[in-house]
Amino acid sequence: MILRRYNTPLIFKQTVDFSTSTRYIDVMARAKPKLSRREQEVLDIIYARGHATAAEVRDDMDDPPTDAAVRTTLRILVAKGHLRIEQDGPRYDYRPTVARTTAQRSELQHILKTFFGGSTESALATLLDLQPGQLTPETRRRLKKMIDDAAREGR
Repeated sequence: MILRRYNTPLIFKQTVDFSTSTRYIDVMARAKPKLSRREQEVLDIIYARGHATAAEVRDDMDDPPTDAAVRTTLRILVAKGHLRIEQDGPRYDYRPTVARTTAQRSELQHILKTFFGGSTESALATLLDLQPGQLTPETRRRLKKMIDDAAREGR
């Protein structure tokens, strides 16, 4: 169901909390416009750090643009709804508007649907092929336990 308010579509999303039962979060999360390569790079940096100032973002960028360009990109991400600003003395601190775990689930669902036809098995097989021989016995044991626990819980 899509509602319109201020010419921006609202999307109702259902997510699954795997530790308990189905619940609704981000009930009225706004659809966010697509990101440019530079915007995605800035957002990735802020997610990795948790929060950052414009100077910190620029320091972490590959081939960084001017300070003004970084600040402009941050303003665009705020306008698109991906970041929020908190004032920290004379500086602005930028933080994601969506929790990291929520963003991870959303992106992974998108990747599963887009590249693997929704198949968890295909995605897992690809992950295992990416780094052959890197799966330690301890990691293998933990993965088997997670799969067994999920099966017992009916997931």
